[in-house]
Amino acid sequence: MSGLKRLTFVLGGARSGKSALAERLAIGCGLPRAYIATAQAWDDEMADRIVRHRADRGAGWLTIEEPRALPDAIKGVPAGHVTVIDCLTLWLSNEMLAEADLDRASAALRAALSAATGPVIVVSNEVGLGIVPENALARRFRDAQGRLNQAIAAEADTVLFVAAGLPMALKGTVPQ
Repeated sequence: MSGLKRLTFVLGGARSGKSALAERLAIGCGLPRAYIATAQAWDDEMADRIVRHRADRGAGWLTIEEPRALPDAIKGVPAGHVTVIDCLTLWLSNEMLAEADLDRASAALRAALSAATGPVIVVSNEVGLGIVPENALARRFRDAQGRLNQAIAAEADTVLFVAAGLPMALKGTVPQ
């Protein structure tokens, strides 16, 4: 798949195929690959998911597991690598649980993405398509995720929405 630009943003719902698409795009561009994983194994089910994701990805990836210091992880990727960040949703959850300054964290993330030395593919969940959450924390998260997604989409060269494994271009074109 050629045609990968500086910043590609891949959005979708849970189990939509967004991570698989991001990985295919990275493999297809032909550059050395880095994968920044933001998940934390808080329980056995999540630990199993992380193991499964590693196995599904296979060899050939420089893997960086960083639940919070995402800007530093981006800066640490060797020049000339394509980077997949999976995912902003878990990263934002981690930041919120740590009671971080979300505006400051988002600004640092955007600056690191802008300074990246190779193409970056960012994966995130679209959380605004469902009902209004019943509790204040969930509404705060949904709102913060929506704002972050809008900020990243504004800076991205390509924005893809994935549903049922099928990518739709919201900005730019689906890389071929």
